Amino acid sequence: MSNSYKRIDAHLSSLGYCSRSEAAAFLKKYHVTAAGKKLTDVKLKVTHDEVLIDGKGLDPEVMTILMHKPASFICSHDDAGKLIYSLLPERWQRRNPKLSTIGRLDIDTTGAILLTDDGGLNHKLTSPKSQAPKIYEATLAEPLKGNEAEIFASGELMLNGEKKALLPAKLEVLSPTKARLEICEGKYHQVKRMFGATGNKVIALHRVSFNGFCVDDLKAGEYKQI
Repeated sequence: MSNSYKRIDAHLSSLGYCSRSEAAAFLKKYHVTAAGKKLTDVKLKVTHDEVLIDGKGLDPEVMTILMHKPASFICSHDDAGKLIYSLLPERWQRRNPKLSTIGRLDIDTTGAILLTDDGGLNHKLTSPKSQAPKIYEATLAEPLKGNEAEIFASGELMLNGEKKALLPAKLEVLSPTKARLEICEGKYHQVKRMFGATGNKVIALHRVSFNGFCVDDLKAGEYKQI
Protein backbone atom coordinates (compact mmCIF):
# COMPACT_ATOMS: atom_id res chain seq x y z
CA MET A 1 0.00 0.00 0.00
CA SER A 2 1.32 3.43 -0.96
CA ASN A 3 0.52 6.38 1.29
CA SER A 4 2.90 9.00 -0.10
CA TYR A 5 1.23 12.07 -1.62
CA LYS A 6 1.96 13.03 -5.24
CA ARG A 7 0.46 15.53 -7.65
CA ILE A 8 -2.18 13.79 -9.72
CA ASP A 9 -0.75 15.03 -13.04
CA ALA A 10 2.76 13.80 -12.19
CA HIS A 11 1.46 10.48 -10.90
CA LEU A 12 -0.74 9.75 -13.90
CA SER A 13 2.19 10.64 -16.15
CA SER A 14 4.59 8.30 -14.35
CA LEU A 15 2.11 5.44 -14.78
CA GLY A 16 1.68 6.16 -18.49
CA TYR A 17 -1.98 7.22 -18.44
CA CYS A 18 -1.20 10.61 -20.01
CA SER A 19 1.53 13.24 -20.12
CA ARG A 20 1.51 16.00 -17.53
CA SER A 21 0.34 18.46 -20.18
CA GLU A 22 -2.55 16.11 -21.05
CA ALA A 23 -3.65 15.61 -17.43
CA ALA A 24 -6.33 18.33 -17.41
CA ALA A 25 -7.98 16.86 -20.50
CA PHE A 26 -7.66 13.36 -19.01
CA LEU A 27 -9.50 14.45 -15.83
CA LYS A 28 -12.31 15.84 -17.98
CA LYS A 29 -12.57 12.76 -20.20
CA TYR A 30 -12.52 10.15 -17.43
CA HIS A 31 -14.21 9.94 -14.03
CA VAL A 32 -11.13 10.20 -11.81
CA THR A 33 -11.75 10.21 -8.09
CA ALA A 34 -9.71 10.26 -4.89
CA ALA A 35 -11.37 9.08 -1.69
CA GLY A 36 -14.68 9.27 -3.53
CA LYS A 37 -14.33 12.88 -4.72
CA LYS A 38 -14.04 13.70 -8.42
CA LEU A 39 -10.71 15.27 -9.36
CA THR A 40 -10.58 18.36 -11.56
CA ASP A 41 -7.42 20.13 -10.34
CA VAL A 42 -4.18 18.67 -11.75
CA LYS A 43 -2.21 20.20 -8.87
CA LEU A 44 -4.06 18.21 -6.23
CA LYS A 45 -1.90 15.77 -4.27
CA VAL A 46 -3.25 12.26 -3.78
CA THR A 47 -2.09 8.85 -2.64
CA HIS A 48 -1.89 6.03 -5.14
CA ASP A 49 -4.33 3.73 -3.42
CA GLU A 50 -7.19 6.23 -3.13
CA VAL A 51 -7.37 7.05 -6.86
CA LEU A 52 -9.93 5.37 -9.11
CA ILE A 53 -10.40 5.84 -12.86
CA ASP A 54 -13.95 5.03 -13.91
CA GLY A 55 -14.23 3.00 -10.72
CA LYS A 56 -11.04 1.00 -11.23
CA GLY A 57 -7.80 1.27 -9.27
CA LEU A 58 -4.56 2.46 -10.83
CA ASP A 59 -1.94 0.15 -12.24
CA PRO A 60 0.67 -0.84 -9.62
CA GLU A 61 3.32 1.76 -8.84
CA VAL A 62 5.94 -0.95 -9.35
CA MET A 63 5.17 -3.55 -11.99
CA THR A 64 6.71 -6.90 -12.88
CA ILE A 65 5.48 -8.92 -15.86
CA LEU A 66 6.12 -12.48 -17.00
CA MET A 67 6.03 -12.74 -20.79
CA HIS A 68 6.21 -15.65 -23.21
CA LYS A 69 8.58 -14.06 -25.71
CA PRO A 70 7.85 -14.95 -29.32
CA ALA A 71 10.56 -15.56 -31.90
CA SER A 72 11.73 -12.57 -34.00
CA PHE A 73 11.18 -10.05 -31.18
CA ILE A 74 14.10 -8.11 -29.68
CA CYS A 75 14.69 -7.48 -25.96
CA SER A 76 15.68 -3.84 -26.40
CA HIS A 77 14.27 -0.34 -26.18
CA ASP A 78 16.40 1.09 -28.98
CA ASP A 79 17.25 -1.49 -31.65
CA ALA A 80 15.54 -1.54 -35.03
CA GLY A 81 13.01 -4.31 -35.58
CA LYS A 82 10.16 -5.75 -33.56
CA LEU A 83 10.62 -4.93 -29.87
CA ILE A 84 8.94 -7.02 -27.18
CA TYR A 85 7.66 -3.83 -25.52
CA SER A 86 5.35 -3.35 -28.52
CA LEU A 87 3.38 -6.35 -27.25
CA LEU A 88 2.40 -4.45 -24.10
CA PRO A 89 -0.46 -1.94 -23.72
CA GLU A 90 0.59 1.53 -24.82
CA ARG A 91 0.05 2.85 -21.30
CA TRP A 92 2.62 0.42 -19.93
CA GLN A 93 5.07 1.43 -22.65
CA ARG A 94 4.88 5.03 -21.44
CA ARG A 95 5.64 4.30 -17.77
CA ASN A 96 8.48 6.23 -16.14
CA PRO A 97 10.72 4.61 -15.07
CA LYS A 98 10.45 2.32 -18.08
CA LEU A 99 9.66 -1.36 -17.96
CA SER A 100 12.86 -3.20 -18.87
CA THR A 101 13.70 -6.84 -19.38
CA ILE A 102 15.56 -8.71 -16.66
CA GLY A 103 18.36 -10.02 -18.80
CA ARG A 104 17.74 -10.79 -22.47
CA LEU A 105 16.78 -13.58 -24.82
CA ASP A 106 18.19 -13.80 -28.35
CA ILE A 107 15.91 -12.73 -31.17
CA ASP A 108 15.28 -16.36 -32.19
CA THR A 109 14.87 -17.66 -28.61
CA THR A 110 11.36 -18.02 -27.20
CA GLY A 111 9.97 -18.39 -23.70
CA ALA A 112 10.05 -16.93 -20.22
CA ILE A 113 11.29 -13.41 -19.68
CA LEU A 114 10.55 -10.94 -16.90
CA LEU A 115 10.01 -7.22 -17.42
CA THR A 116 10.00 -4.77 -14.53
CA ASP A 117 10.41 -1.14 -13.53
CA ASP A 118 11.80 -2.28 -10.17
CA GLY A 119 15.48 -1.44 -10.50
CA GLY A 120 16.39 -3.30 -7.33
CA LEU A 121 14.76 -6.51 -8.52
CA ASN A 122 16.39 -6.20 -11.93
CA HIS A 123 19.82 -5.78 -10.38
CA LYS A 124 19.24 -8.64 -7.94
CA LEU A 125 18.26 -11.17 -10.61
CA THR A 126 20.91 -10.14 -13.13
CA SER A 127 23.74 -10.13 -10.60
CA PRO A 128 26.10 -13.10 -10.99
CA LYS A 129 25.63 -13.70 -7.27
CA SER A 130 21.93 -14.41 -7.68
CA GLN A 131 22.42 -17.70 -9.58
CA ALA A 132 18.78 -17.45 -10.65
CA PRO A 133 17.80 -20.83 -12.16
CA LYS A 134 16.90 -20.90 -15.84
CA ILE A 135 15.50 -23.96 -17.64
CA TYR A 136 15.81 -24.27 -21.42
CA GLU A 137 14.68 -26.78 -24.01
CA ALA A 138 17.17 -27.01 -26.86
CA THR A 139 16.60 -28.62 -30.24
CA LEU A 140 19.89 -29.78 -31.75
CA ALA A 141 21.20 -30.22 -35.26
CA GLU A 142 22.89 -33.53 -34.44
CA PRO A 143 22.02 -36.39 -32.07
CA LEU A 144 23.42 -36.16 -28.56
CA LYS A 145 26.61 -38.15 -28.03
CA GLY A 146 25.71 -39.33 -24.54
CA ASN A 147 28.45 -37.60 -22.53
CA GLU A 148 26.93 -34.10 -22.47
CA ALA A 149 25.26 -34.49 -19.05
CA GLU A 150 28.58 -35.46 -17.48
CA ILE A 151 30.42 -32.57 -19.16
CA PHE A 152 27.83 -29.97 -18.15
CA ALA A 153 27.59 -31.25 -14.57
CA SER A 154 31.36 -31.31 -14.05
CA GLY A 155 31.82 -27.62 -13.29
CA GLU A 156 34.91 -27.78 -15.48
CA LEU A 157 33.57 -26.73 -18.87
CA MET A 158 35.41 -23.67 -20.20
CA LEU A 159 33.83 -21.63 -22.95
CA ASN A 160 35.97 -19.70 -25.41
CA GLY A 161 36.70 -16.21 -24.16
CA GLU A 162 35.78 -16.97 -20.54
CA LYS A 163 38.24 -16.90 -17.64
CA LYS A 164 36.28 -19.23 -15.36
CA ALA A 165 34.71 -22.60 -15.88
CA LEU A 166 30.92 -22.75 -15.94
CA LEU A 167 29.05 -23.69 -12.81
CA PRO A 168 27.56 -27.21 -12.88
CA ALA A 169 24.44 -27.51 -15.04
CA LYS A 170 21.83 -30.26 -15.22
CA LEU A 171 20.95 -31.93 -18.52
CA GLU A 172 17.87 -34.06 -19.14
CA VAL A 173 17.66 -35.90 -22.46
CA LEU A 174 14.21 -35.61 -24.04
CA SER A 175 15.00 -37.25 -27.38
CA PRO A 176 18.11 -37.93 -29.48
CA THR A 177 18.08 -34.31 -30.67
CA LYS A 178 16.28 -32.52 -27.84
CA ALA A 179 17.35 -31.80 -24.28
CA ARG A 180 16.31 -29.80 -21.25
CA LEU A 181 19.10 -27.84 -19.58
CA GLU A 182 19.04 -26.07 -16.22
CA ILE A 183 21.70 -23.42 -15.66
CA CYS A 184 22.19 -20.81 -12.94
CA GLU A 185 24.29 -18.33 -14.90
CA GLY A 186 23.49 -16.04 -17.78
CA LYS A 187 26.59 -15.73 -19.92
CA TYR A 188 26.32 -14.48 -23.50
CA HIS A 189 24.72 -17.17 -25.73
CA GLN A 190 25.56 -19.63 -22.95
CA VAL A 191 23.34 -22.56 -23.93
CA LYS A 192 24.32 -22.34 -27.59
CA ARG A 193 27.99 -22.13 -26.66
CA MET A 194 27.73 -25.07 -24.26
CA PHE A 195 26.37 -27.37 -26.93
CA GLY A 196 28.81 -25.88 -29.40
CA ALA A 197 31.63 -26.96 -27.08
CA THR A 198 30.43 -30.56 -27.50
CA GLY A 199 30.44 -30.28 -31.29
CA ASN A 200 26.72 -29.73 -31.70
CA LYS A 201 24.54 -26.79 -32.77
CA VAL A 202 21.33 -25.45 -31.25
CA ILE A 203 18.74 -24.88 -33.98
CA ALA A 204 15.84 -23.88 -31.69
CA LEU A 205 15.86 -22.67 -28.09
CA HIS A 206 12.97 -22.14 -25.66
CA ARG A 207 13.27 -20.95 -22.07
CA VAL A 208 10.71 -22.87 -20.04
CA SER A 209 11.19 -20.93 -16.83
CA PHE A 210 13.20 -18.15 -15.23
CA ASN A 211 13.76 -18.05 -11.46
CA GLY A 212 10.80 -20.41 -11.01
CA PHE A 213 8.40 -18.45 -13.23
CA CYS A 214 7.08 -20.72 -15.98
CA VAL A 215 5.27 -19.83 -19.21
CA ASP A 216 3.48 -23.14 -19.73
CA ASP A 217 0.11 -21.36 -19.35
CA LEU A 218 0.98 -18.51 -21.72
CA LYS A 219 0.91 -18.55 -25.50
CA ALA A 220 3.68 -16.82 -27.45
CA GLY A 221 3.23 -13.06 -27.02
CA GLU A 222 1.06 -13.37 -23.93
CA TYR A 223 2.01 -11.95 -20.52
CA LYS A 224 0.73 -11.53 -16.99
CA GLN A 225 1.54 -9.44 -13.95
CA ILE A 226 3.29 -11.30 -11.14
